[in-house]
Amino acid sequence: MNGTARDALYLLGVDGGGTGCRSRLEDAAGVVLGQGLSGPASTRLGIEEAWSSVSRAIDAAIDDAGFSASQIARTHAGIGLAGMGRKGALEALRAIAHPFASIDFVSDGMAACLGAHSGRDGAIVISGTGSIGLGFVDGQDLRAGGYGFPISDEGSGADLGLKAIQFALQAHDGRSEQTALLGEVMHRFHDEPAEAIAWMDRATATDYAALAPMVLRHADQGDRFGRLIVQGAAEQIDTLVRVLFEKGAPRVTLLGGLSTALEPWLAPDVRRRLKPADGDAVSGAIILARRLISAI
Repeated sequence: MNGTARDALYLLGVDGGGTGCRSRLEDAAGVVLGQGLSGPASTRLGIEEAWSSVSRAIDAAIDDAGFSASQIARTHAGIGLAGMGRKGALEALRAIAHPFASIDFVSDGMAACLGAHSGRDGAIVISGTGSIGLGFVDGQDLRAGGYGFPISDEGSGADLGLKAIQFALQAHDGRSEQTALLGEVMHRFHDEPAEAIAWMDRATATDYAALAPMVLRHADQGDRFGRLIVQGAAEQIDTLVRVLFEKGAPRVTLLGGLSTALEPWLAPDVRRRLKPADGDAVSGAIILARRLISAI
C-alpha cells in the first residue's frame, strides 16, 4: 500500500470554498496518493456544516489512497477555508477533534496565495463572485478590499451584475439610453421594475454574479453600457494590483472565475506585471501542512 515505511509522513491539503471543497493527499516527496471532492465549505454556512463538508472531502481522499489508521495518524493537514475572517471561526475549528498528527487553518484566499507563489512572499487579486487583494511580505499580511458585497468587492461578478441592473432600471425610466444589454437585463424581470425589487429582496451575491457572463458578452460585442461596466471593473482590479505592489508585494497573480475574462481589459502596465500562478489553493494548503512538519 502507499507508503509502507512506519515512519513515513503524509501531507493533506484541503481547499474549502463557497461552491465546493477539494482535498489531496501526498507523500513527503509530493506524490499524489488520493483526492476527494465535496460540496460548499464556508464558515458562513456554520462551523458544523463547513467541517462536515471538509470531512467528506478528506474521507474521499483517504478512501482513494486506501490509508490505514496508522497512516492517517502520520498525516499533517493544512486546511484553507472560506469565511475564516468570521469572529470565533478559527478558535471553533481548532477545537474540533481530529485524527491527524497536526492541523492548521487559513482562509481559502491565503491558501490560494501560498499555492500561487510556492509559499514565497507575494500577493493575489481574486475576481470571482466577490473580489479581494491579499498576500504576505516579510511575515506581514497584506489586504485590500474584499469586505463583502454590496459594500465592497469592486470588480467582482456580483458588482458587474449590480451595475447592470442599476443601468437597466435607469434606461427603463428613460434616464439613460437603451442598449441590448440593458434590454436583456430587464427582460429577465419581464420589463417590470417591481419584479426586480422583489428579486433584490432575496438575491445573494451569487445571484448578482450570475449576470456577469451576460455583461461580458455584451461588452465584447461593443455594447456601450457593457463596456462601461467591464472597464470600470477592470479599473478596480488595476487598483487592487497596484496597491499590493505599493504595499511591498514582490509579485502579484490574478485569480478567480472572472480573471481570464477581465485580464484583456486591464491596463497594459498591470498586465505586464502579473505573474502566472505556480499552483492552486490545494497546493497552498499542502504547503501549510509541510510547514507543520518543519515546525516539529
